[in-house]
Amino acid sequence: MAENTRRQHGPMGGRGPIGAPGEKAKDFKGTVGKLLKYLGGYKVGLIFALIFAIVATIFSVNGPKVLSHATDGLVDGLTAKIQGTGEIDFGYIGTILLMTLAIYAASALVLFFMGFIMSTITQKTCYNLRRDLTAKINRMPVSYFEKRTVGEVLSRITNDIDTLGNGLNQSVTQLFTSIATMIGVAVMMFTINVYMALITICIVPVSLFLLGIIIKKSQKYFKRQQEYLGHINGQVEETYGGHTVVKAFGKEKDVNAVFDKTNNTLFDSAWKSQFMSGMMMPIMMFVGNLGYVGVVVAGAFLAMGGTVTIGGIQAFIQYVKSFTQPLQQIAQVITMLQSMIAAAERVFEFLDEEEEDQTVKDPAPIENVKGHVEFKHISFGYTPDKVVIKDFNQEVQAGKQIAIVGPTGAGKTTIVKLLMRFYDVNSGEILVDGRNVKDYNRGELREAFGMVLQDTWLFKGTIMENIRYGRISATDEEVYEAAKAAHVHHFIKTLPGGYNMEINEEASNISQGQKQLITIARAILANNPIMILDEATSSVDTRTEHLIQSAMDNLMKGRTSFVIAHRLSTIKNADVIIVMKEGDVVEQGSHEELLAKGGFYAELYNSQFEEVPA
Repeated sequence: MAENTRRQHGPMGGRGPIGAPGEKAKDFKGTVGKLLKYLGGYKVGLIFALIFAIVATIFSVNGPKVLSHATDGLVDGLTAKIQGTGEIDFGYIGTILLMTLAIYAASALVLFFMGFIMSTITQKTCYNLRRDLTAKINRMPVSYFEKRTVGEVLSRITNDIDTLGNGLNQSVTQLFTSIATMIGVAVMMFTINVYMALITICIVPVSLFLLGIIIKKSQKYFKRQQEYLGHINGQVEETYGGHTVVKAFGKEKDVNAVFDKTNNTLFDSAWKSQFMSGMMMPIMMFVGNLGYVGVVVAGAFLAMGGTVTIGGIQAFIQYVKSFTQPLQQIAQVITMLQSMIAAAERVFEFLDEEEEDQTVKDPAPIENVKGHVEFKHISFGYTPDKVVIKDFNQEVQAGKQIAIVGPTGAGKTTIVKLLMRFYDVNSGEILVDGRNVKDYNRGELREAFGMVLQDTWLFKGTIMENIRYGRISATDEEVYEAAKAAHVHHFIKTLPGGYNMEINEEASNISQGQKQLITIARAILANNPIMILDEATSSVDTRTEHLIQSAMDNLMKGRTSFVIAHRLSTIKNADVIIVMKEGDVVEQGSHEELLAKGGFYAELYNSQFEEVPA
């Protein structure tokens, strides 16, 4: 295209860093709130998961206390046997052990059901987010994508959603069970001995204080890690897509230098985030061991005073382990939560981006559009300080062919973008069949246009599928007729598999001219009342150009057509040629009229055909 508003990169993809080093999460609490809102549709499932966590905790925390009866029974039996007053009751001890086994088995079974529920909720949430992100893309303005690489956008749907899903499934499940276990264990410890329980509980505020410091320091690095993962994806995608150009210009070292710079930033933020979060486990273990020491010392004194039994101390030590272990698990969970929230924040940032207005109240009908187009005093600039189009006026009768020519940057492609409402005018109005384009629903308006661009776009699939993309409901015969009108039918029949030949992902198994003819066949099949052809013959040889020109003539029959061309030989037969320069119309008329004037058009035309001196 003549005009390209996409942000230019460094040597193959080097977007500069966004934000200052160590950027903090912008809205941690807000992101959590939005995520909880997304989970709100699964309240019943979450409630059941919480209930199962509580039930599993009740089973598991009772295990040590039940087991303590077996310990007391064994101690009492040994004491009686030594004193000669009785024997060890192995039947009683065996019953206790079987009860303990049943309790732990029931706890495991309940946890299995909780895991099943949480996995389902997680995957449905990820499914909904992917669906909403994909739908969001279709509502986003073109300007958003022209300023970002494809990889950066894809990273939201792939890496960020995967990180969010993994974190949600593992962290929420672990959080439920850990909190329930801590509460349940605390209750059981108080039933054994209040003093030892208080000693153990004291480690909680210490742990929370230390965790709070680490979370505050590390969250900014988790956010930056996810951000630069998106930059890495964008650079790899862009470099791979243009690897031929990279090799042709010998820019491999430059590409590697740009990649290394971004990769180093990713490494730095990932290392810092993982190191700081990795400190949580040893800190929790240290605090937990302090609890062990306190309980053992207190238990010794209490046992000597006869306040607590040996079985009670044994059960309490198990409870201390069960109490400190969830703290360690919560430390691990917080690491996952930080990555998850950082990923979720990027996802919700995208979902909160400004959208195009898709519909209007009482929209104008699009079904019977004839193709009469008027531009009235159009003014437009991509940025407020740089106006590209200045007071553009033009009326195009239905069925007429209009050519727009001029040097690069004159505003030719911008006119087309405004017509299709990829951008809206700053002032003035564009009318289609006497109605302002803003009176139509945006998607319906675009259904009235067919496009053939310089950059051909074919997707991985058969040739039949690529042509039928113009009108999904078309029959095979209609596809064949469109291909014949585009002068590509004979070529397709010579291919292995014919119309069922698979075009590869890069569409590199057919030539540029053949791709162009297929896109013209697709446009013919779509049968839109208004056609836009933007430099459709600029990258093919002369013989193929004649074929494409003939196909384009068939395409434009009976349709209002806007043809943007640098090769002025291709637009000689246009009804009106509009000559643009620096956003203004400087000349207009037929080919012969403009040549006779000897003005700017004649200068452009003659410069393409002047003979080179020997």
